[in-house]
Amino acid sequence: MKLTVNGNLVEVKAESDTPLLWVLRDELNLTGTKFGCGIAQCGACTVHLNGRAIRSCVTPVSAVAGQSVETIEGQAREGQLSAVQQAWLETDVAQCGYCQSGQIMAATALLTENAEPSDAEIDAAMAGNVCRCGTYPRIRAAVHLAATYLQESSS
Repeated sequence: MKLTVNGNLVEVKAESDTPLLWVLRDELNLTGTKFGCGIAQCGACTVHLNGRAIRSCVTPVSAVAGQSVETIEGQAREGQLSAVQQAWLETDVAQCGYCQSGQIMAATALLTENAEPSDAEIDAAMAGNVCRCGTYPRIRAAVHLAATYLQESSS
């Protein structure tokens, strides 16, 4: 089965019902995407499928064949952090860090669809991503900062 991961065409040999998460981690060695709950409730496994945030722990690899998958490893380009990653660092979002790849992927998808989200829109979009450390206020601040960066870079 062929799919594009972080811009690279790859062929995987997994069973068609294998969750995408395990193909990414075990076959492609892209371990930034985390296993959290296994039932699409925590968001640690969030990746992008054709630019939209999905939960890779419940998505069979056969459902993404021939499509474009982006993981946290694909966010930085040519050694440059994405606007969201940069904002995450500057806002000191991460505490334990386990959920952060999923949080960043969800925030990136949000900002792709909504360039200037309100606090309520950020909270709604990020609600499915659980942070056991409770860094939600910093996450919201980082999303606002990333939105500013993206607006500045497009002007």
